[in-house]
Amino acid sequence: MGYVYALLASVLFGLNGSVTKVIVDAGVTPTQLTLFRVLGTAVVAGSLLLFTNRSGFRVTRRQFGTLAFLGVVGVALLQASYASALQLLPVGIALLIEYTAVLMVALVAFLFLGEKVRARLWVAIGCVLLGLAIVAQIWSGSLNPVGVVLAFVAAVTLTVYFVVGERQTASTPPLVVSFWTMAFAAVFWAIFSGWWTLHPQTLVASVSLGGNLAGVVLPLWVPIAWNVLLGTFAPFLLSFRALSRLSATAAGVVATSEVIFAFVIAWLWLGEGLDAIQIGGAAVVLVGIVLAQTARSNAVVDADLAIRPDVGGRL
Repeated sequence: MGYVYALLASVLFGLNGSVTKVIVDAGVTPTQLTLFRVLGTAVVAGSLLLFTNRSGFRVTRRQFGTLAFLGVVGVALLQASYASALQLLPVGIALLIEYTAVLMVALVAFLFLGEKVRARLWVAIGCVLLGLAIVAQIWSGSLNPVGVVLAFVAAVTLTVYFVVGERQTASTPPLVVSFWTMAFAAVFWAIFSGWWTLHPQTLVASVSLGGNLAGVVLPLWVPIAWNVLLGTFAPFLLSFRALSRLSATAAGVVATSEVIFAFVIAWLWLGEGLDAIQIGGAAVVLVGIVLAQTARSNAVVDADLAIRPDVGGRL
């Protein structure tokens, strides 16, 4: 079930990139949208906890600090930096850069957590760097450099999400982790998002879905509601559930399929495509990402299973 949860989360996250682009192009800033997303998700998760697990509202002081860090860095800054990158880059390329986080997870495990990694990690680094250079077509300077930087910021924060999230969901129910991280993210952006500058009339204004769906016009609150429920709450809960059953390595391998879904959906919906050379570069990056994920030692997975004996029968 861990793999099923991870794959479903990837489908929803992949679709949500195009939804996010429609919303920010309509005039909602990335930070305002992030506030809507995390606040809405916190409300939904908190409501479910109220009826299913009220003890989830009580956490230790140590958990409080860790969940606050995960909420601000691994959720709030992740969502805002990715949405900002989408304003300047095609959906697929922004997500491809963000998913270099998978490579960073393996490097963090090796450099800071004392985990042994296989030699393929260094091959993976070469593949990712070469592939990104091809996708970005650095010889022509066709990509917005600010967008590229923002996408790499998203990659760093996604690394935090994977590494810290893996350890939190090992001992804390995923719904509890979802509530607290989203609540902390909401508090953060309630202060810094400038939500008060958004005119309420904007939320009911008609917006075209753009691209091949330009003829479809909806009130802006409809894609925002989708973004909150099916673009944030559902995939984050599914990914936390996946992390509670899989190591960050295994969950990350499945999560890379989000890149493929995002490319396909953005192509079918928004008409954002890559040329043949860029497609080849993207394939090289994906190979590098998978190699990086599988570079972590089997001993790491065995250790995860020793901590979480219930996972063994589900792998």
